[in-house]
Formats: sequence, C-alpha cells, structure tokens
Amino acid sequence: MFGNKKRKPANASSIIGRQTEVSGDIQFEGRLHINGSVRGNVSAQNDDRAMLTLSDSGSIQGDVRVPYIILDGPVTGSVYAKDHIELASKAKVQGDVHYALIEMAMGAEVNGKLVRISESVPASIKLSGAAIEPA
Repeated sequence: MFGNKKRKPANASSIIGRQTEVSGDIQFEGRLHINGSVRGNVSAQNDDRAMLTLSDSGSIQGDVRVPYIILDGPVTGSVYAKDHIELASKAKVQGDVHYALIEMAMGAEVNGKLVRISESVPASIKLSGAAIEPA
C-alpha cells in the first residue's frame, strides 16, 4: 500500500475461494488468501514471514494472529499483527487491532482499540493463541 518496507513473501500459498465457507480454526504457514468466509480463528503457525490477505469479498469471524496482514474486508474479532498490518478502504474490524506498524486507507474502519506493540513487547507475543501482554 503506502509503505517503503520491502518484504520477501513466504513460499507456500493457500486460497479460500469466494463460494467457500470454513467453520473452524485455521493454522497455516506461508501465505493465505481469503475470498470466502471463515468462522473461526486464523493464525500463522511457527512462521515469522507468514502473510494473510483478506479480500473485499471475504470475511472472518474470529481472532487473527499473523505477522503480516492485509485486510480489505470485514473481521469480527481481535487482530494481532506482530510485524505489519494494512487496512485497505473496505476493511472493517469489529475488535481491537494490535500492531507493530499500521497503514490505513481512507474508508477503513476499526471499531475497537488500536494498540501499538512496542519493540520491547514482541517476545511476549505468541501467535498461537496467547494474548499480548501490556507494556
């Protein structure tokens, strides 16, 4: 989006299609692109380069814990981006957003708290389900 930070993407990719509905938690490595709907938590498993992309036709009802996130659709739940989050113009988050670096386009909505992760905190972040400890 706006950032100058160049990122080498993770190797493996998975896609959840537009007509697909997933009920249950998803743990992945590499890249995950969601065009459909997910009812469950989405998290990266042991992958600091993992990337999640949610298109404007996709939706997530659950918490999201991925180092690098691009949202352009609705999320109902808290979002934890250890590295970077981009909120595109159609992103709508009903929950708190925890981030190290954030980019937000005009039109994006967050109905919750924006919580910046300080550089001293990332050791306490666990993408597999533990909450971020306050600084």
